[in-house]
Amino acid sequence: MYTPTIGLEIHAELLTDSKLFCGCRNEPNEVPPNTHICPVCVGYPGALPFLNKQAVEHVLRIGTALNGTVATATEFDRKHYFYPDIPKGYQISQYPYPLIQKAKLAGVGIQRVHLEEDTAKSSHDVTAQGSVIDFNRSGVPLMELVTDPVMHTAEEAKHFAETLQMTLRYLEAARARMEWGEMRVEANISVSKTEKLGTKVEIKNLNSFKAVTGAIEFEIQRHIEALENGERIVQETRGWNENTGKTFSQRLKETSAEYRYMPEPDLPKYRIDTVPGWDAVSLKATIPELPEQKLKRYIEETEIPEGQADILVRHKQLADVFDGTIAAVRHKDAVRLTANYLSTDVMQYMETDGETLFDGITVATITELIQLIIDGELSSRGAKDIIAVLVQDGGSPRTIAEQKGLFQQSDERVLGEIVERVVRGHTDMVDEYRAGKEQVLKFLVGQVMKETKGSANPEVASELLKKHLNKK
Repeated sequence: MYTPTIGLEIHAELLTDSKLFCGCRNEPNEVPPNTHICPVCVGYPGALPFLNKQAVEHVLRIGTALNGTVATATEFDRKHYFYPDIPKGYQISQYPYPLIQKAKLAGVGIQRVHLEEDTAKSSHDVTAQGSVIDFNRSGVPLMELVTDPVMHTAEEAKHFAETLQMTLRYLEAARARMEWGEMRVEANISVSKTEKLGTKVEIKNLNSFKAVTGAIEFEIQRHIEALENGERIVQETRGWNENTGKTFSQRLKETSAEYRYMPEPDLPKYRIDTVPGWDAVSLKATIPELPEQKLKRYIEETEIPEGQADILVRHKQLADVFDGTIAAVRHKDAVRLTANYLSTDVMQYMETDGETLFDGITVATITELIQLIIDGELSSRGAKDIIAVLVQDGGSPRTIAEQKGLFQQSDERVLGEIVERVVRGHTDMVDEYRAGKEQVLKFLVGQVMKETKGSANPEVASELLKKHLNKK
């Protein structure tokens, strides 16, 4: 029986105003390419780097949130390797003295969290019969996190990566959109029949959670089949082909010695413990309620279903709107209604990664919407229609309701006339109700709703029907 062992290396681009070692804007996806560049991030000889304090603080806060050990001092190193997108011939990274060590998330040990510069982006242009390089990404601050090799299934690895993505977003340290390359997962996989780990293979640049599970599951099976056939596993770096559902060999895996690490001579050593605001107490004070804590609170205090709570927690902006709305609307039904509309009607419009919310969905607009529902001015159908407009155009729920005639009709005189028409038109159903088939009432309420094109208050319509039907 083979036991798979999995460790992850995860990179995330950090949210800073400028790049890690220069003053260029941190906008790697800017179009046109090569817009935010300078001699430092393009690697001109003699150009000197200077460290971005905001990037260091992001990593220190991440490490604090993960209950890691924060370094008292640190330094940067040159990691030498040769690709066209690394013009210096080396990457400025950290090796023996990372900012964070011995952390933990989702039950998984984390060896280290360190800071390094991102590379430029190579694109293979068929029309130009060659490759082109965009240096907008070169020098963007990049967090690298390395886990212990303690996971044993693809689902465990996926869960860890998802939890880290949520944590980075709650800390507002990174957007971590995988389809944009803002968070990239690399999986180290081996299988063995004993406690001794097998030969490790690395799968690079997995850019979706589907890719993470697919690549790991395929690679585990490939290892087992190879060993069963008497073949030797080669330590190498492999890529993932989404179309074929298979990994493919890219190159033999480099060792740390091959990177020829050396201290970066153009940057000093840094004393972390002497910087105001970077002591343990100050850093902890900057940590917000994190996903696991929020999920626990929602389940225990709000008593919404765990599935709904999970949806809200996974999407920080939804959770922020939820918290703000239930604080503003003091009514017994506010929690249930807000959770329902956010986790279903708003959620269906959100982007696949669930990170981007619409300008029209705010605490103010959802608070106004929920209050209209509670006050009986708006039906469920009307609320759904308003959410669609908020997503598309924004605005005020009350104004939208007025413009589109979505306010609920609760006038008993007006509804009473409609109820009488419905009763006269369905005498057979009236007879069945009076004979004891009370479920017929729902049908009759539906007919009232149909007559009013959905604007009738169903509770008022139901009460009026009962009074009419129970007349002797």
